[in-house]
Order: sequence, then C-alpha cells, then structure tokens
Amino acid sequence: MSPAEDEGPSGIHCRLDELLADRGMTLTRLSELVGVSVVNLSVLKNDRARAVRFSTLAAICRALDCEVGDLLARA
Repeated sequence: MSPAEDEGPSGIHCRLDELLADRGMTLTRLSELVGVSVVNLSVLKNDRARAVRFSTLAAICRALDCEVGDLLARA
C-alpha cells in the first residue's frame, strides 16, 4: 500500500486554529474571504482533511498573510 492510500494519520498538522487566533479572525470570516465552506475549513482545521487543493492553500495563506509552512507542520 502506498503512503497516499494509508488510512492512518498523515503526519501533517494544520495550524489554522492558531493562525486564526493570532489574527483575531473567525472561521466564518476566513470562509467568506477564501470562498471555501466553513464545513470544509473545519475539516482542515481539525486535521481530518485527506486532501487539499493548492489553490485553497494559496487562498488561505493570502487571507491570513502567511506561508504554507506556517499553516502546515509535521505532527
């Protein structure tokens, strides 16, 4: 089985909660800015996402004025 097919944890942690708190922004406001549903952002925030589009990562990083490395870290 390849790593992409593995059902276990990805070893990647999303720091969205921390970045939102640092900026005083809500998940709802981020959703409005990036055009992604609150539900989908919540899945990402809670480390339950199995995939994320590069365009979504770019939009989140633009809205939060951060780099991808600030948003995603090794778990």
